Formats: sequence, C-alpha cells, structure tokens
Amino acid sequence: MENKAIAKTFKLYSQLMELFNENPFRTKAMASASFKIDKLPFPAASATIDQLSTQPGIGKSTAERIMLILETGSFPELDNLIAQTPEGVLAMLTIKGLGPKKIRSIWKDLEIESIGELLYACNENRLMEAKGFGLKTQEEIRKSIEFSNANQGLFLYAGIEKIAATFLGSLVSRFPDQQHAFTGDFRRKCEIIASIDILTTTPIQEVVTFIKDTPAYAIEEQLEATVHLSDELGVRYDIQSTTEERFALDLLRTTGNDTHIKELQAIQANLPNLASEEAIYEALGLSYIEPELREGAGEINWAKNGQLPELITYADLKGTLHNHSTYSDGVHSLEQMAMYCRDELGLSYFGICDHSKTAVYASGLSIALLQEQWMEIERLNNKLAPFRIFSGIESDILSDGSLDYPDDILARFDFVVASIHSNLRMDEEKATQRLVTAIENPYTTILGHPTGRLLLSRPGYPIDYKKVIDACAANQVVIEINANPLRLDLDWRWQRYALEKGVLLSINPDAHRMEGLKDMQYGVYVARKGGLSPERCLNAFSLAEIEQYFEQKKRERPA
Repeated sequence: MENKAIAKTFKLYSQLMELFNENPFRTKAMASASFKIDKLPFPAASATIDQLSTQPGIGKSTAERIMLILETGSFPELDNLIAQTPEGVLAMLTIKGLGPKKIRSIWKDLEIESIGELLYACNENRLMEAKGFGLKTQEEIRKSIEFSNANQGLFLYAGIEKIAATFLGSLVSRFPDQQHAFTGDFRRKCEIIASIDILTTTPIQEVVTFIKDTPAYAIEEQLEATVHLSDELGVRYDIQSTTEERFALDLLRTTGNDTHIKELQAIQANLPNLASEEAIYEALGLSYIEPELREGAGEINWAKNGQLPELITYADLKGTLHNHSTYSDGVHSLEQMAMYCRDELGLSYFGICDHSKTAVYASGLSIALLQEQWMEIERLNNKLAPFRIFSGIESDILSDGSLDYPDDILARFDFVVASIHSNLRMDEEKATQRLVTAIENPYTTILGHPTGRLLLSRPGYPIDYKKVIDACAANQVVIEINANPLRLDLDWRWQRYALEKGVLLSINPDAHRMEGLKDMQYGVYVARKGGLSPERCLNAFSLAEIEQYFEQKKRERPA
C-alpha cells in the first residue's frame, strides 16, 4: 500500500472525528498525521514501527495504526466511527466545499442521509435552513454534486437537454443542407441518459473535422460511420452518419428500443426503406407511433388495433397543482408564484401545497400560519380573478398511514396531496400498507410522489404497485406524476396500468420557485411515455371542470 492511500485513511479518520465532534486536539493531530504520512521520504510499507515513530509528527500510536492499516486496511477506532455513519453521509465527505461540520448540520439538523437527498434539498432551497449555510454555499454544493454525478457517466434528461440542443443546433448551422435528428434514448425522452445520440446525413469525416474545430469536444473513438465524443462536462455524444435515402429507416431503427424493433421485424423481417417513418409504419399495417412510446410495452398492439392514445402535450395543461411558497420551504412568495403561473405561463389556476406541520425540516405550516395563508389566498383570488388559487396542502403521511392535521383542518382545503417524507426505510409490505391507509383517507385527493425516489441518487421504497394503484382506483384518488426531474414519480412504466384501472393522473411540478413551474414539461415527457391523454390528466381540466371536480370531492367527504 502506498503512503498516499495510508494518508487518505488517516484523513478519513480525522474527518469522522470532526463529524462526531470528538476532541478537537486529537482530531487535528490525526489530520496532521495524514499530511506527514503523505510526505514520508520512504515507503511506510517497508518501515518498522520504530522507524515510523521517530518521524516528525508520527508517534508510536500513529505508527501502530499504520501497521494495522497495512495488515487489515483499517484500525478499530476508524471502523467504530464508520459503523455509526450512514453510507450516504460518508459519501458527502467527497463533495468539494463541504466539510465535516457542515455535514453534521445537514445530517443531524435536516435529517438528510444521502447525496441525492442533499441535491434535492438544494433545489428546494432547504439547505439555507441549517446553521452556517447561505445561498452561495447552497449553490456551490449543488454544482459540486451535479459535477460528481456527471463523472459517473449517467445524466438526468433535464440536465443535458439544453446542451444537447446547442450541439445539434451547431451541427445544423455548419451543415444546413443535411438532415440531423436526435435518436436513441434521448429522442424517446428517457429519464436517465447515458449518451446523446444523433443521426446525420453529413459524411462522418466532415463531422470529425467540425468537432476538431470545436475545442469544447474531444473525440474518443472514430469508426467507419460513427464517431464517439465527449464534452467538458463528461457528457458522451454518439453521432452516426447515414445516407439521405436511408435516413428515415435508420432514424426509426435507432430510436426504438430493442424490443420495439424486434416486434416490428416480427411483422416484416426487412423493414421497408421509405421516405418517412410514418410511411414505414403504414407499410407495416400500423398507425404512426410517437418516439416516446417506442419501448416495446404494448404500443405495437395499440398501433395494430387503432388504439394509440392521443398523447398529452404541454399546451394541454390548464393549471398547476402541488407547489410551494415562502410559507414553508419555497423561494418565492405565494403571490409571486401565482403571478408567474398566470402571466408567464398563461395558466388558469394555481394550487398551493406547502408542507404540513410535521415536516419541521421544511418549515411545515402551523394551524396559525394556515389561517394566515387562507386569508392571503382569498385576497389574491379577488385581485387576480378570473385566475384562481386553490388552497391545498402537502400533508405528510405519518408512519401509521394517517394524515397530518386533524380532520376539521383537512376539511377546509380545496384538495390534499398526501406524501411520504419520513421513515423511508420500509419493506414492501409496510410501505404499501402505509400508502393504502393514506389513500383510503377520505380527505386524500392526490397521492404525491408514490415511491419517494430520487433518480441517480436514491431508489424509492419498495411498494406493491398494483395494490397501491388498485386502492387509488377504488377510492378515486388521483396519482401524481411528480415532474421534478429528480423524481418523475409515478414511473411511466406503471402509468399505463393506472390508466387501465381508470385512475386520473396529475402532472405536478412540486415547484419551490417560479422557474420550477416549468418542470411540468418533464412531467409531460414521461406522461407521454406512459400513454397519458389530456382527458385523463387532472391539471388538463379547465378551471370550471377542476372547480367542479374539487367541489364533488368535498361533498363526498364525511359530514
């Protein structure tokens, strides 16, 4: 083992000592030992305890620990601290600009135990609630986490959408007489992307020359008709060249996943080479299948039988539900959020759903604050009419499945989004029952982010999807498609089952700032993958329709 690796072990020990607020003098001594070991003039692995203990800054006890590291890779004091530290908290120590003291505050004060939860907290402006954090620090941490994720080679679709458009735009500008299109996972709007795939009729050598003229990109591999490159952020691009005559066929062939293409080839082994994708599908006896649906999940049968849904678009949305304000952990005020919704997005209604009182980590609303918010909603509705603000709440689903607040308070909301935010370590049976109990509560209108997942960061708690969806169908509870790019939950793979059961879905941005309202676009993308049509989406209802819907739900509540 090299000295540097031993030094890193001591550095980790000193960091954990600081994290657990141990004796500051001993903590500094271990940090100093780490530095001294790294600068030893000889390999520690070839030295004796006596040789090591005579070095400046390295005493006998440190030398003994070095020997233990060489033998076992660790030592008991370090193992003890590691055993007390959640894996995600250990991972935070790798984030640039985030030291043990700040991590202790994040872990103990905000109860955040993973990098994914930390990124989500940064996006929700929640980190500023902890001691020692400001807006600048929060932004630096967010950027550091995103950079770290980029180095893993996987990206959220939302995180690379703009840079992909910029690259394609530059390709179009350089070769305006050629055809260019996104393809692969990116064209299907998959939520997680490994590479940006592009099909072009530009000869590959001309593409290579263009890339060499652009310092921001580096060529990794060049083949006969393909070039693989990456940019400064570590994003991978796969560019494939084809001919004008084969462009439509190759676009179809590279867009669909393997199952989709195999099912097409089962109809006709050699897919016809025609002028457009529409013509190819028609020749196969199929209606045109939108790219987002080409996942081999039943869309071929839909196309055969004329049952393809009219997929929802962003323009179909009439309002937005499940949003936050400065009453809880939002960045912008209730009025700012509503005005942005009306004036910038052209929507007809806005649903406010600040956190409930149990969510102390998110400044959940006391009953007194609720009263204040209700009064402001009434004032703003008079001011902004005919635009309407609906009074909602994101009520925490407690450990036993009950909702936060007593029934007489829940009865006063226009609608209630029920979500799990705490005690996430559950087995499938417990998580499912907890959700079903909340769904059966007569005050629940919408089930929020059903699995609690954070993409690329934290898997959702395991649930029996069919039981949860069946319960929503039986109790006429809407299921949220949380449009935050980190969530996109309900997963599109289960949206189809929900629609088959007659469940309404709602594309909710879970916005904590005005710009977050635009995240509904990403919810639309995954909703299209799930086969959602406008008439089955709650916030595609007109203002009059959703007013009637909420009033009907209120009448169905207990007297």
